[in-house]
Amino acid sequence: MNFFNKFLADESGAVTVDWVVLTAAIVGLGIAVLTSVGNGTTTLANTVSGELAGTTVLTFGD
Repeated sequence: MNFFNKFLADESGAVTVDWVVLTAAIVGLGIAVLTSVGNGTTTLANTVSGELAGTTVLTFGD
């Protein structure tokens, strides 16, 4: 019974759980930001590519 009471009073693992939850939240937020920025970058790259495809380049002798 003493061992059980000592086990219930021990809080050394609680800090580890807090850090794991905090780290998981930060990683999740990072993935969400990267997904959002990645989609915007792809859209911008496609727009720039479309604009450049419609242009002509003049050479020095023309």
